[in-house]
Amino acid sequence: MVMATSNEPDAVGPVPFKDIAGAVPLTTVSGYPSDPKLWQSFTPRRGDVVLASPPKCGTTWLKALAFATMARGVYPPVDAEPHPLVRLNPHDCVPFMEMLFAAGQGRSKMDALPSPRLMATHMHHSILPASIKDNADCKIIYICREPKDMVVSLWHFARRTQPDLLFSDTGPIWDHVLGYWNASKASPETVLFLRYDEMLRDPVGNVKKAARFVGQPFSPAEEEAGVVMDVVRLCSFETLRNLEINRAGEVGDWASYMTPDMARRLDAVVDEKLRGSGLSFA
Repeated sequence: MVMATSNEPDAVGPVPFKDIAGAVPLTTVSGYPSDPKLWQSFTPRRGDVVLASPPKCGTTWLKALAFATMARGVYPPVDAEPHPLVRLNPHDCVPFMEMLFAAGQGRSKMDALPSPRLMATHMHHSILPASIKDNADCKIIYICREPKDMVVSLWHFARRTQPDLLFSDTGPIWDHVLGYWNASKASPETVLFLRYDEMLRDPVGNVKKAARFVGQPFSPAEEEAGVVMDVVRLCSFETLRNLEINRAGEVGDWASYMTPDMARRLDAVVDEKLRGSGLSFA
């Protein structure tokens, strides 16, 4: 087990990445980086949290919810002053690590952030550096969607760099999902597996679950004062209506792109790939 070593001061983070690092990371990454050597110099600190997801599968919303939850002591979700999530895109607050490391800025930019740091990645669990995935002091929160919606989202994402990509050529998603699912079963104290569809049905319950998981549970006084609902409202689709969060497709949007036969075939493939894992989207 890799352990983080850090003499960081008392927690003052997370803070918006843009405010500290003076640079805005791209809001998306064009694929999964294949060279984990870029990450060898990265050493997580105690309390670091990594948000993981396939592209366009609730990433923006999870970034907003996690930031609002973890930073609520410094940035109350109903503060009279403009909250960072009101003036900034969630991607400005929570950087994609692979973008920084690919640009040769990973260590310098990440070191500038106070603890606890909140970061994001689209990388497969299998190629995360051991300093993250085998570290009891570094938490991972993963979010995914119903597989058919996930494939549609991945197709939209891939067409940004491959505009002529056929829907039928969209890559598989089950390896990405299974990697984090199996990690969450093996180490539930360090990997939390969330479903976008379930979060839509119960955002309050899932925000509270995530807060407990990162070691920042809402106190009874906070719950009585409605702070959890304040976080959910701040990060609602209505509040973030101008961001990409509302352009990722709705639950069940796959029906606009797949024939019933395509859907049945994909369901059968997914069922076969997930068989025996304990994971189901039924």
